[in-house]
Amino acid sequence: MDKTPLRARRDEIPLVLGADLEVPLKGGGLVRYANLDYAASAPCLEPVSAAVAAALPAYSSVHRGAGYASQLTTARYEQARHTVRAFVGARPDDALIFTRNTTDATNLLARCLPEGTTVVVFDTEHHASLLPWPKTVRLAPPTSPGAAILAADQALATITGPTLLVVTAASNVTGELWPIAGLAHVAHRHGARILADAAQLVPHRPLNLAALGLDYVVFSGHKLYAPFGAGALVGRADWPARAEPYLRGGGAVTSVAEITEWSDDPEARHEAGTPNVLGAIALAAACDALSATGWTPLVETEERLLARLRAGLASIEGVRELALWGPDYPRVGIVSFTVEGRIAREVAELLSAEHGVGVRDGKFCAHPFVRHLLRVDDGGCADATTGAVRASIGIGSTEEHVDRLIAGVRSIAAG
Repeated sequence: MDKTPLRARRDEIPLVLGADLEVPLKGGGLVRYANLDYAASAPCLEPVSAAVAAALPAYSSVHRGAGYASQLTTARYEQARHTVRAFVGARPDDALIFTRNTTDATNLLARCLPEGTTVVVFDTEHHASLLPWPKTVRLAPPTSPGAAILAADQALATITGPTLLVVTAASNVTGELWPIAGLAHVAHRHGARILADAAQLVPHRPLNLAALGLDYVVFSGHKLYAPFGAGALVGRADWPARAEPYLRGGGAVTSVAEITEWSDDPEARHEAGTPNVLGAIALAAACDALSATGWTPLVETEERLLARLRAGLASIEGVRELALWGPDYPRVGIVSFTVEGRIAREVAELLSAEHGVGVRDGKFCAHPFVRHLLRVDDGGCADATTGAVRASIGIGSTEEHVDRLIAGVRSIAAG
């Protein structure tokens, strides 16, 4: 008989906080909350909460304190950096700069670009990947993964000077997985670099930056079961090391006199001030928890629930799932859909008020992409009535949650 403690087994999926949350229904009474809004912010894993609680008694300043608590907190902070680097398969000489979230990390890299850099980006991207760049070439939504690689190849062939290709690893609207390894190969063939927005990938699938040939990745703790306000930019150190500091202040300098001397270390250079130590510890704890579990049970559970969700929605007349490449392409646990004759916000409100189900509605900070999927013009996307409903799953999602969503949508579509 296996005498290993249950919580220590490698394939034991960790628990999330809030699994027993009860919410009021419009007709009276309470129901256990069905949280299907993971793509916006995932709940906190129990091991993450425990790691933060363990760090709080000795919480202190980092890097410049001589006291025991400061030394211990510094060690925990730098260990978090090593843990997160390993989690994403960073190269030995890659930098990892802690940020607030994916948007902050992307904007940081935008400030590090060599002068005159051209950024190639698809209109399918989240606004965090569309908006920070001073000079862009925008590509139309591709009709297939192969078409995405071809479009990037053709665009990069026309550009001279420093170039960055920006792509999502997994769409925050459809969940579809993008061919980031193939895109990295094309980028490097043209002497360009590539940034992958991995915010929606890392909670669902393993990522190996070095093996995929990526130059940079960005992601957020709040989507990775670590809702303590941390994110990361990971990748090649030379651009950040030469750039003006993202923030100017203590820790980013080696000397302040008539001439300010900035740190040559890209991590110190762009982490001025007291960093979000607890956020970094939380992010590392989430990485540790997922690595300890192993990806096989996580992916198998998610794919089973995702298939159940998609099949249930497909069985409802008037419901259309949004997809860029069709129903058969691999994806993570995200499904966006519309209900004929219903405004997305109305659907989301009814699911919450009458069924205790939490989903997201709107355009998901991806206006051009949602506009393309809904086949509306520019004016239509600005209309508050135009949008979709997004259900997203993760650790803690259950068959009952999925079935309750399907029953709720079926009732709304019939009404």
